[in-house]
Amino acid sequence: MGEMTTVVTLDHTGEIPVYIATPAEQTEAAIIVIPEIFGVNEGIRKKCDDWAALGYVALAPDIFWRFAPGVQLNPDVPEQLQEAFGYAGQFDADLAVQDIEAAIRWLKHEQAVDKVGLVGFCMGGRMAYMAAARTDIDASVGYYGVMIDQMLGESHAIANPLMLHVPTADHFVGPDAQKAIHDGLGHHPKVTLHDYEGLDHGFAAEMGQRRDEAGAQLADERTRAFFATHLA
Repeated sequence: MGEMTTVVTLDHTGEIPVYIATPAEQTEAAIIVIPEIFGVNEGIRKKCDDWAALGYVALAPDIFWRFAPGVQLNPDVPEQLQEAFGYAGQFDADLAVQDIEAAIRWLKHEQAVDKVGLVGFCMGGRMAYMAAARTDIDASVGYYGVMIDQMLGESHAIANPLMLHVPTADHFVGPDAQKAIHDGLGHHPKVTLHDYEGLDHGFAAEMGQRRDEAGAQLADERTRAFFATHLA
């Protein structure tokens, strides 16, 4: 259903590789899917294909394109997990926000959509928060976003709806970080928080050992309803 193409950067100095899946009929809404630290792998492509099947244009950018283009990793393979951590250390979130802005503009111009949402996972969950605070994205959803507790000073800039899925046993986002997120965002009029008791980081992965079927289905159902409301 999908294919690889490129999106020109905001400063027109580079091209961002993206996977794009398009629905059978013309649509007025798109969803940007920001991967975990494992690249645009099979699971991320499936998420895009599933959004397209629901009637959205879905686009997943290669977030490591500047230094490791085309990488696709499996988190269940220890060596590949360590490789992913290495790439995460080179990742520049500020540049990634610019890439998201470029994708928003490209989708509105090239795909002729009126509204654009964003859903991200892990590092992509952090980018969902940053996009909500720094871009005009119409709606954002973050799954087990990392480092959000360190960026709560930007929450005043969130103008459009943001939903965060927070597994309570996340070994990358501990209890103190989760408390900070709840304290800092729990009363924000544009933010919805959902806790998933006893679930760990990666519970909504499309495939592999980390997936929790019941938790993933619940979170995905909430995400679908959220976008149906805010991208209509």
